[in-house]
Amino acid sequence: GMGGVGKTTLARAVYNSIADQFKGLCFLDDVRENATKHGLIHLQEMLLSEIVGEKDIKIGSVSKGISIIKHRLQRKKILLILDDVDKLEQLRATVGGPNWFGSGSRVIVTTRDKHLLASHGVDRKYEVEDLNEEESLELLCWNAFKDDKVDPCYKDISSQAVAYASGLPLA
Repeated sequence: GMGGVGKTTLARAVYNSIADQFKGLCFLDDVRENATKHGLIHLQEMLLSEIVGEKDIKIGSVSKGISIIKHRLQRKKILLILDDVDKLEQLRATVGGPNWFGSGSRVIVTTRDKHLLASHGVDRKYEVEDLNEEESLELLCWNAFKDDKVDPCYKDISSQAVAYASGLPLA
């Protein structure tokens, strides 16, 4: 879906609601930005570090990272969220194939490019639709005020912001 429609917020809500069902957890924020600034090896190191609970994991190369991820995690039931993926290589370096993780594992990917998911063989997709005005206001409130209701002092400005953003309150 489009930027600002709430993909990350939805992914985080799903993560928080099902995390206790898994042996390993990882929420990789801003994959696009992290891959651009720090590279694919850094993404792999972050993934491994979070799931196995070890600091300062050093991989050396993407292909070595793939091998280590498969070896260390293939028997572990994990929940992995990859937020804002924009290149196929990011998926190939972090989630490869269905045999990388243990039985019952789940990988959730947020992206603006649904063709990217098809290219990686993802068969189950959920497209986030634009929000109506009421939903937009509620999402804005959760992010701005940590509550689903707008603070009366900010009611007018919040409504104006939602109207201006046309269904994308976080844009």
